Amino acid sequence: MLRRIGLTILFFVSLLTHVSPALAQENYPSSPVKVIVTFTAGGGADFMGRVMSQKLSEILKQPFIVENKLGASGVIGSQYVAQSKPDGYTLLLGTTGTHSTNFATIPNLPYHPIKDFTTIAIFSDAPFLLCLNPQLGINSIAELVRFAKANPGKLTHGSSGIGSSPHLGFEALKKTLGIDVTHIPYKGLPAAMVDVMGGQISMTYDSIPSAMPHMKAGKIKCIAIGSKERSPALPEIPTIAEASGTNFVMGSWYGLFGPKDLPPAILNKLSTSILQALKDPEFQAGLQRVGATGMPLTPSQAKLFLEADINRWVNIANELQIRAQP
Repeated sequence: MLRRIGLTILFFVSLLTHVSPALAQENYPSSPVKVIVTFTAGGGADFMGRVMSQKLSEILKQPFIVENKLGASGVIGSQYVAQSKPDGYTLLLGTTGTHSTNFATIPNLPYHPIKDFTTIAIFSDAPFLLCLNPQLGINSIAELVRFAKANPGKLTHGSSGIGSSPHLGFEALKKTLGIDVTHIPYKGLPAAMVDVMGGQISMTYDSIPSAMPHMKAGKIKCIAIGSKERSPALPEIPTIAEASGTNFVMGSWYGLFGPKDLPPAILNKLSTSILQALKDPEFQAGLQRVGATGMPLTPSQAKLFLEADINRWVNIANELQIRAQP
């Protein structure tokens, strides 16, 4: 009799052991979720990470807490998430930099942007503004080209690091416009922006949410935007393409990633919640106010987008012969 009772207990314990992971996934999230942002507070990635985390907190009824884990052009934070347990409680705010340009420019990148992550969503695209120190007296792309050609190497451009998307994108712009501008790498765009305002460097790319307050205060002059069309947030600023007569586009996308092998139930819940957020008129209006465009992509669509974007930046990096070390 005792042996039979013992076997029965073992059977139920075994049953609970096998059922509990599925139950945990169905109940996800049951505790706070950490969202790693690999760039400095106050920048475009930090802004996007926080607005999406806030919306996911509202939808899923658990805190989504942003943690800025900086270093090596986003490599440290990205690798941290790639090596985390695939339970949905450690996620990455991925960008063009963490996944595309890092792969294109860092030969020994310690993670693969597709194989080492679960692509949950790429939910937004935001153009970069070309921001200059107003004391230069340059008010347009045409004036920039004239000045740069008359003073080769005199103008300087600050980026968030060698091989970063702002660096790679500006090198592509230099080639497109046929100008010579000296690159100055920084640890983040906010630091570069401080030096643009102070006159230590001539210009930088920056996102609309972080650049707009400085522009309104007259501390910087934004002469062009890297979107395909003029931004509703700043309709008076021409696109780089229309101002230069080219098809040049420059910006950054933002997405959410988990470690590889994220359970399908958790992947589906996160993806569905992000798509729900993108349908919210208030959330859409918030994106539009900062010049961003919502991208309602399923995980499979986001993965295809990512593959194409990686190929684009690999081709640009190879053409310009730009490589970096983390």
